Amino acid sequence: MQKTVTLADGTVLPALGMGTWNMGEGDADKRRAEMASLQYGIDAGLKLVDTAEMYGSGRSESLVGEALYRERDKVFLVTKVLPSNASEEGVAKACRNSLRRLGTDWIDLYLLHWRGGVPLEETVQGFRKLKKEGLIRNWGVSNFDVEDILELENYVQPGECQVNQILYSLEHRGVEYDLLDADRYRNIVTMAYSPIGQGGALLQNKALQAVAKRHKTSTGPATAAQIALAWVLRQRNMIAIPKAGSIDHLKQNIAAQEITLNDADLAELDRAFAPPEKKVSLEMI
Repeated sequence: MQKTVTLADGTVLPALGMGTWNMGEGDADKRRAEMASLQYGIDAGLKLVDTAEMYGSGRSESLVGEALYRERDKVFLVTKVLPSNASEEGVAKACRNSLRRLGTDWIDLYLLHWRGGVPLEETVQGFRKLKKEGLIRNWGVSNFDVEDILELENYVQPGECQVNQILYSLEHRGVEYDLLDADRYRNIVTMAYSPIGQGGALLQNKALQAVAKRHKTSTGPATAAQIALAWVLRQRNMIAIPKAGSIDHLKQNIAAQEITLNDADLAELDRAFAPPEKKVSLEMI
């Protein structure tokens, strides 16, 4: 059974979505494989697709728009505005540019990509105006630490900010000290980007590989990547958005949902990737 997460407005989403960082930047063959992966995922029920105006200077959004052209009503579309475009006027312009690249009339969830120099209150006003105009359904933030969330509270109503998208994986556990609970307390869903790491270094860890050997999925013996993803998905109030540039990779991600890590597995992973014992500054990549 597919795990789900519920936003503050009652929207039910799959806990496993699809990220698109670095997609749309390769040759024609790679582009076709990426599009096929997105389309397969939608058919498999992974209706949440995350992108950003920054990814490939808009090329990721264009790829997503092309891939989802005939499936728009089935998709919960997330994109992000750069902090340099986060003024009230800048947000309006950036949103319309994203809509054009995505080939859609609305964005389901619009996020501020990270904190910049524009006052949060002004960005919030820009988001509210876009929502009133029907160009976005909801909004949220990305790469916000606890102090950022606390500041945001000065300008928003409870439940208004739907999501906080952050870096979270076995390699990056600092948010467990306080941020995950801070999000939950405010009914803000945490969305984990890069949940299986970057470049494969995480997946070479011997403890992770040892845990993988004890599990199986419908795709065969569990892989280190599947264990890393299952570890993130075990958290409540959590959506994970790994990238999958091929159908085979996406099938592996989907099958990771079948894995239930036991106490021994979790203890072994804790020994290899120690949970935080004190406040850690929010990490970003």
